[in-house]
Amino acid sequence: MATTRIDEITIPEIKLSLDQLLAVVRGLDPVSKARVARVLAETEMDSRLDTLIHTLASRTSTEPLTDLEIQAEVNAVRHTH
Repeated sequence: MATTRIDEITIPEIKLSLDQLLAVVRGLDPVSKARVARVLAETEMDSRLDTLIHTLASRTSTEPLTDLEIQAEVNAVRHTH
């Protein structure tokens, strides 16, 4: 199936189910699909970073993070991607 590049989509007051939205994404050209994937990854990373910030901010410990703790967290995030 040939795909066409779409730079602009206008959907005034239209509701789509998740399956319908996925069908639209599947119909995009590879460059547009990559852009959608990038935005989803950024959104997920923003959410994880926000969670980490709140977790660290709520720590009751007055001790600073050790290099080992920081490295463990960095490795955990890297392994999720």
